[in-house]
This record gives sequence, structure tokens and C-alpha cells, in this order.
Amino acid sequence: METEDVSIINADASGGANEANLDPSTVRHGSASKRKRGRTATACSQCHSRKQKCDNSRPCANCMRRGIPHSCHSRRDISSVEPDSTLLTEPGTSSPRVGQLWNSRGAPTFYGMSYFGPQVAAKMIQSQAPDLAYGVHTPRSSASESFRNEAGPFSQLWDLLGLLPRQKSTVDRLTEKFMVELNWAIDAIHPETFRQNYNKFWDRKFGFDDVTTVDLRWLALLFAMLALAELLDCPQPCSPERQRESEESSLRFYWAARRAIVIAPSFYGESSDLVRAGILVTRYLIHSGRLSESWLTIGFASRFAMAQGMHVDGERWHLPRKAIETRRRLWSHLYTLDRMISLALGRPYAIADQHCLTKPVTNIWVDEMSEEEAVAAQSRPLSDPTPSIMSMFNNSLAQIIGRIQDKCFGLDPPVYDTVLNLDKELLKWKDELPSYFSLHNPDLSLDDDDRPFLKWHRLYLHTNYHFARITLHRPYLLRNSIENGFQYSRNACMESATIDLQSRLSIHNVELVERFRWGLGSHQLFNSALVLGIIAVRSPNSQESYGIMKDLEAYCEKQNSDLWMNEFGLAEVKVVQMCITRAKHLRSNTQEVPSQLPDQQPPPTVDYQYQVVDPRQSMALPRLPISPLPSEAPMQFQPYFDMPNANIWADPFASFSLVGDFDMWQEMINTIGMDTSAL
Repeated sequence: METEDVSIINADASGGANEANLDPSTVRHGSASKRKRGRTATACSQCHSRKQKCDNSRPCANCMRRGIPHSCHSRRDISSVEPDSTLLTEPGTSSPRVGQLWNSRGAPTFYGMSYFGPQVAAKMIQSQAPDLAYGVHTPRSSASESFRNEAGPFSQLWDLLGLLPRQKSTVDRLTEKFMVELNWAIDAIHPETFRQNYNKFWDRKFGFDDVTTVDLRWLALLFAMLALAELLDCPQPCSPERQRESEESSLRFYWAARRAIVIAPSFYGESSDLVRAGILVTRYLIHSGRLSESWLTIGFASRFAMAQGMHVDGERWHLPRKAIETRRRLWSHLYTLDRMISLALGRPYAIADQHCLTKPVTNIWVDEMSEEEAVAAQSRPLSDPTPSIMSMFNNSLAQIIGRIQDKCFGLDPPVYDTVLNLDKELLKWKDELPSYFSLHNPDLSLDDDDRPFLKWHRLYLHTNYHFARITLHRPYLLRNSIENGFQYSRNACMESATIDLQSRLSIHNVELVERFRWGLGSHQLFNSALVLGIIAVRSPNSQESYGIMKDLEAYCEKQNSDLWMNEFGLAEVKVVQMCITRAKHLRSNTQEVPSQLPDQQPPPTVDYQYQVVDPRQSMALPRLPISPLPSEAPMQFQPYFDMPNANIWADPFASFSLVGDFDMWQEMINTIGMDTSAL
């Protein structure tokens, strides 16, 4: 054998020497006719793209190990591979199978062969497309591209996986922290499903081949959880350096989640994990005071949900009971956040009611039930609340908030009668709350270890109500009429802002975890301290202003001493301090402050889990006086202004400047004229 090889080598060498003495043109033509035939490619397309040795079987061992035997084809045959007609057509017919394109990308859908419109959704429900394994589906034209091509999907996955902590124990600790401390309060994820995907993610074999088994949609949800859990995991008390390190790590996870949310639909399609990730990222931004960004992320999440048909109730799709209830809760979270963020920013919302066919959430918790138990389960009465109870009332309040934006902050200026009618709807919603959610002296008998969510849901609902009512009446805070017809709006703003400021003051006396849960509510969508500051500037010598000024000074002191306060919160404090300074200046220019102030009645106490007063006291606390509803006749107004640029206070469509624009805020505050009727 060795002799044969040597003779071949010698022959090649002699041939090469003889060719050196020939004419170059002869060599050119001769070499072309004697060119050796290359080796026949026998590796499959998958092994060839990964530069791996293929055993030439079909399917080969590598493709079997990667779980993609259906993709194992010879490279010379890949262009001639025809799709299986049984996968593309309905059984027994020649019509195309509905939803095939979407299911082939690993995400269930209720749409047709394209991404647009529910063409024949009912037909798809009766005969679904085959359940194909999800993963990164590379187009045929790029099958021969290098695995490490920076323009390909695999490099994106590797970059994101590199942002995870190196030690699995760190990820275990953070995810458990999120589950124990936060998930049950905000209904963020389904624990059982998440843990199944979590174990599957860590049990995979690490290596280049294994990237195709990673679901980037679920990875986006994991990063969003880690961003919140990193802040919860920071020890207290801690040094400023340790706190800054925790915030930087949280931001890295947040940006990884944002990146995964943007990339995942291109590779996999949409899924409920992407919807949950979008909601968590939105809550993270609200907690950080970045409202403009939260408007974008909740829009993404809403469209992910609509792409999966969540804007149509699951009963119309004949889905299982567990899927129906889960989708209703997810849609309620999306709908509430979309309406509230849009109203806070004065921007259009993403979800249009006329395009939706949804049903309200029922008082039933199916997450811990089997499919059979969920089918037989009955909705619980309101006297027996479940974790779904908050979604029920949030959804109905969000519908009122949507009408507030349409009728009072639309293109046409509103009539004050419309404002009063919407206020009646808010009051009716408040009166229909069960006793354990009451805004005044709620029933605490159900607050036990079996229902730890109840006190937090009470807080979130109360905050949402105060946000809606303050926003509705804010444009009339500084308006005046001959008959003082807008006093009702001023009193309504003062009542809600006083109650909310009370909870803001009490939050500084609790642990970090409870403060974090509190911050995930809608407190960041509005600032009750700023509303009270405007009232104090408007009437610096009124009886209420003395108590308001003391509360505002205490609020600014506590906010400035908070190490976790970000730049957005500090900027708001600066604006409130401007209001305090302006009110004191106006007061000193009119009359001396009385040495003895009349006794002030305390504001109505709302029993959040942290109280300023003793929660065991059962005495009825007085409410701030509210003027009777004015007549239904439309009223003209004359605002108190003493500067030409002050029309922003009279324009309900005008948006305030960013809290960091102190010069603009100083000018706006200086435009507030003093109400001389209080002198």
C-alpha cells in the first residue's frame, strides 16, 4: 500500500517537472483538460454549515442529537426537496392548511397563512397544523453560511447568552427571589410553566449545536425577571458602591431583555412569554420613572398579544379553560397599562376597543389546577377573593380611563358636563368595590397568610383610582368661574392627592422589598405632591395650605434622603420645592402667617399595609369636604394668570415639560396667580 502511494507521488512529481519545460499555453490547455475531479460532498447541509464530520446517514447522528432530523438533507439535494403535501393541506382536501406558516415557526396562532387577519380561524381550531419543534429556522439561501456569521441569528443568541451570570447558582437565587417576593403580587409569570422551561434550558448540552434549542422568547422573560430581582437582591443597608453595582447589573439585564424582545419575533414568532416579558419590562420602566419608554414597550407587548389573537376571547377559539382564563388576565394587564400610560403621557393608546371581542376576568384561579379541574371549576363569589380579583376591577376602571382620554383629552375641547359625568362613573366604580377594597376604612378580616396579595391589590386599585380622578380634574385646578363652579374639581384633586401623598410618606418606613412592590403600582404615573404644590401656590393663605406645606416639606426631606431615588425622582422633588418657595413668597407678600393655626382635620386614612395611624382603630375618620355637583349648564372660566405664557394651565391638551427642565417649570409656577378670594 505504501509502495503504491509512493509511485503516485513520484509520478506527480515527474509530471510537474515535465510541465515546467512546455510552452505556457500548452500547459494552460493541458492542465484544464487533466484537472482532477474534486471529492463528492457527502455531508448533510446542517453538518456542512457547522463544519462538523457527518456520518453520511440520513438522518445523521449529529442531526438526531440536535433534534432536527427533518432538516438533515444532502447539500446536492436540498434544492430539490419538496415540502410534504400532507403538512401543507387539510386532510382529505387540496386546500392549504390554516396557520401552517405560524406553527412552523414554533408559535401557536389564530391567523391564516399570512400574518394579517383571522381569515378562517375557526377552521384552524378544528384542524391544527402539526406541532413542529421550535428553534431558529434559517432560510434555505443561508443554509450554507458559516455558523459564526455575525449577520446570522446564532451570533445574536450567543451574545445574549453571554450576558447571563456565569454561575447557575446566581441565576437560581435571583429567580427564586423574584418568585417568592414579587410574582404573587403582580401575576407576572406562571410558575409551573416557567420552571419547566428553566430546567430544560439548564439541562441542555452546552456547545455550538445547542444554541438552536434555546427559545429566545423565553430568554427575554428570564432577563426581565433578573432585572427586577437584581434590585430586590441588594442587601440593606448597603454602601453606595454596592447599590450602584446592583443598579448597573439590573440595567444590563434590562437591556438584554429589550434586545431579546426585538429579535425574537424575527426568528420564532410571538408567544405568551414575549407578552409577559413586555409587561415586566414596562413595569420596570414605570418603577424607574421612564414613562416615555414604557409607552413603547407596552405597545410592543400589546401587538404581540394581538398577533396571537388575545384581543378575541378564548371561548370563541374553543380553547381549554386554563388557557382562556390565563389569556384574559394577560389581556387585562395589557389593557390597564396601555390605557393608564397613554393617559399619563397624552398619547394615543395601542388597543382599540372596536377591534376587540373580549370578556372580563372571572374570580377564579386556575393556575394550580389540572385541565380537568379547571373545566369543572366555578367562579368564586366576591366574598372569597382570588388573585384574579384585581384584574376584574382594573379592567373596568381602565375602560373608564379610556373614555376619559377620548372625551376630555381628544381633538375637541370637552364640556364640563362631560367631566362631571365621567366623575360619576369613577365614583360608581369606587362604590361597587367590595368591602376589603373600600377606599375608606376597608375590611381587613381577609388579610391573612392565605391571601397575601390582597393588601397589595388594594393599594394598586386605590392608586389607579386616584390617578384617574386627578388626571380628569387637573385641567380645572386653576380655572375660575363667576359662580365658583370649578371648586368641585379642585376639591376632588385635593382629596385624591392628599390620600396618595399619605401613602408616599409612609412608604419610607418599610423594608426595601415592600417599597419595591409599592413602586410597581401607578404612583410613578403622576405626582400627587406636585398637584398639592400647585394648590398651595394657588391659595397660599387658605386653611388647607398650611397643612399641605408641612406635608410637602416632609415629603421632600424624605425623598432627598433616599439612596435609591433616581434622577427622575430627584427632579420631581426639585419642582415641588419650587412650588413651596413660590407659595411662601406669595404668603409673605400678602399677610403675616398667623401665630396659631386652626386645628386641621386629618385626611381620610386609607389602610394600605403601612399606615400612619393605628389600623386597630375602628372610628370613622372624616373626609375632606366636597362641594356639591354644580349645575349641568356649561360654564365659562377665567383662569388666574399674571404672565403671557401661562396658557398651559388652561389648555387640557398641553403637556407639561420634562421634570428636568427646571427653567420652564420655574416660569410655569410663577404664572400661577394667587386666589385673592382667600384673603
